[in-house]
Amino acid sequence: MRSKIFLVLGLALTLGPAASSQTKTSGTLSCGKPDPAYSIDVGDRPGHSVAISKFVCTWTKPMEYGEVQTKEGYDVAYSDASGAKVRGSGYHVSNLSNGDKIYVHFQGNDTMMDGKPSTTEGTWSYTGGTGKFKGIKGKGTYKGKADSAGNMVSEIEGDYELPTAKK
Repeated sequence: MRSKIFLVLGLALTLGPAASSQTKTSGTLSCGKPDPAYSIDVGDRPGHSVAISKFVCTWTKPMEYGEVQTKEGYDVAYSDASGAKVRGSGYHVSNLSNGDKIYVHFQGNDTMMDGKPSTTEGTWSYTGGTGKFKGIKGKGTYKGKADSAGNMVSEIEGDYELPTAKK
């Protein structure tokens, strides 16, 4: 019995600092219409296509990493569309206020209305970064909808952990 208590206490002390080193962050990202954009009809059924696109994005409410904030960036995405439903995946690169960059992989589902993007939602995770953000880890979710100008505006939230400085 006593050894079980010490095992549980030991695990709590070991895992506690790791869990507490995650920091929450959130922001709002607005991505314009794709340029370039390539789409190919699959031909197996009406409305089924595969596409690859690049989107220029601006952080209208930056994500914050201490004193460093996201500025602008871009998405490179590929998608499989069937009618109004789109499954997508891709990569996002954000420039930060200190000159560093962060890299993210995302995947999710979008909807189309009248042939135009309508909503988006999914998950993301960091794949790396530069400078202070080299080795960043974390993940989160996004959810958004198209505004009147056709930009996809998404609320992004998640957790991150920066690597500790080596002595």
